[in-house]
Amino acid sequence: MSNAESAASSNGLCFTEEIETASYRALYHHTGYNQRNCPFYSGVSILSGWNYHVTHFVTSAPDIRHLPVDTGIEVAFAGRSNAGKSSALNTLTNQKALARTSKTPGRTQLINLFQVAEGYRLVDLPGYGYAQVPEEMKLKWQRSLAEYLRERVCLKGLVALMDIRHPLKDLDHQMVMWAIQSGIEVLILLTKADKLASGARKAQLNAVREEAKTFLGTVEVEAFSSLKKIGVDKLSQKLDSWYRDLPPATEDDIPAE
Repeated sequence: MSNAESAASSNGLCFTEEIETASYRALYHHTGYNQRNCPFYSGVSILSGWNYHVTHFVTSAPDIRHLPVDTGIEVAFAGRSNAGKSSALNTLTNQKALARTSKTPGRTQLINLFQVAEGYRLVDLPGYGYAQVPEEMKLKWQRSLAEYLRERVCLKGLVALMDIRHPLKDLDHQMVMWAIQSGIEVLILLTKADKLASGARKAQLNAVREEAKTFLGTVEVEAFSSLKKIGVDKLSQKLDSWYRDLPPATEDDIPAE
């Protein structure tokens, strides 16, 4: 290790991109420093400002009334029950079982919270539109989803997952519209991108980007594959920007009952 690296390490500071990935991750894990508070950072692109690999489960809730206090920043993952939502969360965090996956789509029936850092959370919302459950249960999940998107003050970003071969179905449109009407930014992830050849994947990505313009909100679109790790960097960069740039909710922001 160079003298500069040694001095920085002894003071618990982070380094820029020339430092080996493993060294930075180990340093961040022990110090909690990131791109936002690194004294040596001067606009050089470095590793993700947040260590998503240390994300851990916090709690599950049937609806927003059973969630923890509505402060900080939450980014929610939502999509049809067979869109690969749990796999995307596991790939992002490099954990095999952070979010439960199942051969039977639609098993996520609760709002599941995971903590990235103090006050910063990822949320796995119930899947919709596919599960082999009674219609009454499907409607209950959809009501919980709508309620969360419309009323959760600390929700600042929505990752909407859709199979790249079947994007923007009616319920997908509704979910994105709920978010936009609440002033929430949206990242559409076109999952299972490995199922299409490169040319077809690019064409579908461009087509969905064009259609997303009709939402008249802040909506970005990226291709994603948990299997081939396509788009993982784009996802982590978008999460970084939301956590970095958007104001956390405080108790003063919570509407009086």
